[in-house]
Formats: sequence, C-alpha cells, structure tokens
Amino acid sequence: MSGLFITIEGPDGAGKSSVIKELANIIEANSQIPVILTREPGGIPISEEIRKIILDPKNTMMDERTEALLYAAARRQHLIEKIIPNLEENNLVLCDRFIDSSIAYQGGARGIGEQEIREINEFAIEGRWPDLTLYLDIDAKTGLERIAKGREVSVIDRLDQESLAFHELVRETYLMGLEKEPERIFLIDASRTIEEVTKACYDLIKEQFPGLFVN
Repeated sequence: MSGLFITIEGPDGAGKSSVIKELANIIEANSQIPVILTREPGGIPISEEIRKIILDPKNTMMDERTEALLYAAARRQHLIEKIIPNLEENNLVLCDRFIDSSIAYQGGARGIGEQEIREINEFAIEGRWPDLTLYLDIDAKTGLERIAKGREVSVIDRLDQESLAFHELVRETYLMGLEKEPERIFLIDASRTIEEVTKACYDLIKEQFPGLFVN
C-alpha cells in the first residue's frame, strides 16, 4: 500500500468542509496523484446511513457508548470499502474527520476516556492511522458563532444541541492529542480566512511530502 492518507480535523466551525474542498483542488492541480475526497461518519452508503442515526436530533436518548460504537462501526466500513482500496491504487485519500474526532468528542467531551475510545477504534482500523493529520484550531465560542451565522435555523443536528462547555472540552482534547503525537498531528490556525487556512494546509503537506508536487 503506497498511497497517502491525510485527515483534516477540528472543532465545529473550524471550516474543515470548505478548506478540504479547496485543498483537494490545489493538490490535484500541483501534483501527479489523484485525490479522493471523503468524510466521516460517511463516505459510503452504509456509513452515511449510520451518520443519519448519529446526528438525528430526535435521538436524544442515545447512550454515549452507543454513539462511540456507531462511529467506530461507520469508520470500519468506510476504511475497508473506500480508504484502503484507494490507498492500494496509490491515490491520496483526503478525509474530513477520522479517529481523532472520536477521541475528542466521545473520549474527551463525552467523558468516556481517550484510551477507551482509542482501543475501540484500534479494533476498527487495525492500525491504519493517517499518515498526516491537519488540525484546524479555533476557540469553541468563535466556531459556534460561525455555525450560527452560516446555517439555516431549521438545519440543526444532535451535536449542535451541546453546550459551549462540551465544545470547549472537544478543543482541549484535540490540543492534548497534538502534544502526544506531534510527528503526525500539525496545528493550523483556523481563525483566518478560508484562503489563508487552505494555503497553510497546502504548504504543510508540501513540506512533509515534497516528492508529490511538480513545482
């Protein structure tokens, strides 16, 4: 397997979805490697169905461990059906969220425990961690304000119902993870414009994998 697996992480409102689309376009324009854009939970039909269950605002009774196991199940299917086959084809898989999200949201903010979530997901991924993770950092208050400004009031998922304190714990856990794995996870200041954040991500990928790019 000689493809490249890069994940984009960050708290809600960090701009991941916008940045990752622009980033994919820039990488493809400046390299010889096909870019496969995907997301979690989701990316394939089975995992998208699990996503609907997890994020449905009606599912307020969902136990936190049930939530964690559903994320891991969606991740497993996504990995074997989409990520690994594309890596075997020597493609670059650019994924919006992966295992670090589960550690931050369920391990840290839900209080299950980072190690417990790591163990559940190790079973799911069988050691296939990302080659590089870009963590888009923004404080929780600013991130939630961005979401409130950019989203229709009627489009609210289950995680949007969580408190500011919950989202602050998400960020704290992400930052602790960065301290533990500085060789894999790199911080990008997401308080800047989408264009500036995208350029910072591209520059870092180019620095880490210079052989990918034609100029």
